Amino acid sequence: MEEIEKIQNFINMINTQSSNSKEYQKMEIEELSTEIREAIKFQQESFQRIEEFESNGIQQDLIKYAKMICKNTIEREILKIQEVYLKKNWK
Repeated sequence: MEEIEKIQNFINMINTQSSNSKEYQKMEIEELSTEIREAIKFQQESFQRIEEFESNGIQQDLIKYAKMICKNTIEREILKIQEVYLKKNWK
């Protein structure tokens, strides 16, 4: 049961991070660059945490689910930032 709570807390943290979407359209290029770097750093840290779960022997099904949520949620956020960045950069 403790394993499930750890994964749930982790997934909630990821969802909270991505639900804090900012108004990227209003940001300058430099701000967008910083946002992309921070999102990628958050993604790397999240996958490191998942690796820790794996080494602690948490159920594989839970780990696969956490990976899927992490990958999809964070990559979606990165793509939003990149889309705005590219549009502004090509103007």
